[in-house]
Amino acid sequence: MARLPQMLDGAATTMEVAILSMLIGIVLAIVLTVLRRSPVAPLRAIARTWVEIARNTPALFQIYMAHFGIASFGIHLSPFTSLLIGITFNNAGYLAENFRGALKAIPDTQIRAGRSLGMSEMQAFRHIVLPQMLRVAFLPMTNQMVWAVLMTSLGVTVGMNSDLYGVTQDLNALTFRTFELFAIAGVIFYLITKLITLGARLLAARLFRY
Repeated sequence: MARLPQMLDGAATTMEVAILSMLIGIVLAIVLTVLRRSPVAPLRAIARTWVEIARNTPALFQIYMAHFGIASFGIHLSPFTSLLIGITFNNAGYLAENFRGALKAIPDTQIRAGRSLGMSEMQAFRHIVLPQMLRVAFLPMTNQMVWAVLMTSLGVTVGMNSDLYGVTQDLNALTFRTFELFAIAGVIFYLITKLITLGARLLAARLFRY
């Protein structure tokens, strides 16, 4: 337990990466969702390719490409940045697909109703469709947040040692108390994910009562 403060510091870094990757990922996913509805074929192709790669390749591959792949072009990123980019790329792809499914639950007449009120199509999407889309996709977004927390453990493969898993790995190398350290790390991960799930349910009950 003497090492617990260090592990909690690592958990804070884990949450930092997960939250940032979700915030950026949501914005990118909305952009991808709009691009997939674009009348311009190359834009649709770019969005579709992003989603296909994110959903059909391992998260570890995406993190590796962000760290080692980009480095082959002379661009060297810190492990924190590489991990953030890899998880954000993954989040954006999965969330874009969730948003596409959520859009199918919203009648097309919503856009037409907005246009009849003098809105442009983009204004109607932003003010009428987007809030409903985020509401429908809220619980899948929660699942993705949990997944983002768990994906941070992959950062150790690119030299990340300031997150929960990285700190645990370093402490294990110093003390060789493998079972105790990783058991504590497992409990911390479990509590984080449970708190996220519980918080999301409480928030959903408050926001979406009607």
